Amino acid sequence: MTATNLTSKQAYKAMYVFLDDIYQRTRSDTLGALLGSMSLLADGETADPAIWRDWENAVATVLDSPENVNIDLKFIKPPQ
Repeated sequence: MTATNLTSKQAYKAMYVFLDDIYQRTRSDTLGALLGSMSLLADGETADPAIWRDWENAVATVLDSPENVNIDLKFIKPPQ
């Protein structure tokens, strides 16, 4: 696959498709609730307006300070 530049809205839809695919396989209630909040209404707004603000903040963080975004796998030692 070649590199593609997505708009914030296209990236949001791609994330939704990705999460929905996982939901279809797992039927996770938590993921289902998140997808419900992320769903778009007839006017194009998200069912939960805070979700879109959170998304825009996440996009801004990645674009403005990519060096501060660490998505490396982390192992947490259990308490002794």
